[in-house]
Amino acid sequence: MGKMTVIIPSFNEEDNIENTAKVIGETLSDAGIEYNLLFVSDGSTDKTFDIVESLSKADKRIGGIQFSRNFGKEAAIFAGLEYAKGDCVAVIDCDLQHPPATLIEMYKLWEEGYEVIEGIKSKRGKENPFYKMFSAIFYGIMSSLMKMDLNKTSDFKLLDRKVVEALLELPERNTFFRALSFWAGFKSTSVTFDVAERKAGKSKWSFSGLVAYAISNTTSFTTAPLKAVFVLGVLLMIFSLVLGVQTLVNYFIGVAADGFTTVILLLLIIGGCIMVSLGIMGHYLARIYEEVKGRPRYIVSKTTDEE
Repeated sequence: MGKMTVIIPSFNEEDNIENTAKVIGETLSDAGIEYNLLFVSDGSTDKTFDIVESLSKADKRIGGIQFSRNFGKEAAIFAGLEYAKGDCVAVIDCDLQHPPATLIEMYKLWEEGYEVIEGIKSKRGKENPFYKMFSAIFYGIMSSLMKMDLNKTSDFKLLDRKVVEALLELPERNTFFRALSFWAGFKSTSVTFDVAERKAGKSKWSFSGLVAYAISNTTSFTTAPLKAVFVLGVLLMIFSLVLGVQTLVNYFIGVAADGFTTVILLLLIIGGCIMVSLGIMGHYLARIYEEVKGRPRYIVSKTTDEE
């Protein structure tokens, strides 16, 4: 039997830390699984890390990392992967919307030889209809690009040590963990789970934050938006040719439209497409600039191992 490290990204989760540690610990202990819990405080400004420190003093199986500021969930996950020592590593949300009992099922599949065990949502739980529609569109696009169904996937998964080492060797700073576990390959399987209701506190995700997260993950993982610019240009060229032929025909038969309405509309459409295309290319240039600077994904200000 191998040891499991459970990574728990946490941002201002002071209301959940103690219960989360208790529930996950009891679940794994009752199943006879050797484990340790690693809370990654993503620049929390409340008592999140203070509580983790207190728990760590009472139980050495509980540890924690505190970031110098908020670097985002992706950074928190990769920090957890780097600090994890287990033979297998699981990632689970701090609010227990990912059921801890599923970790046992994942662990058994890992013992059978699977190296990546994905958590697949059978039900998404209660969500804002607009958010649900936005998520469906985003994951639909990503799924078609990757040839994999990402619509019901989550960050809830278990990885073998060799998979963790492979992900840590990736040089890029902007990552999309949810998709990278698919991209990495290895022997994979999945388990299904129902999203539970949050026990305490409120979700830290705003709609604008989710939009930014989607844009960041899309551009960090695929060049599809850049290809879309080319496709848009081809479509506009075809449209312009058709409209140009129609305009010439109407002119020679004497029924050309008077005024500048058509010209103004064309300028607005083409101008809008050009600005969107420049925005997409500018965003990719910004991401390249961020990568070239080579700044770390995160900065750790404190750990529970410090005396």
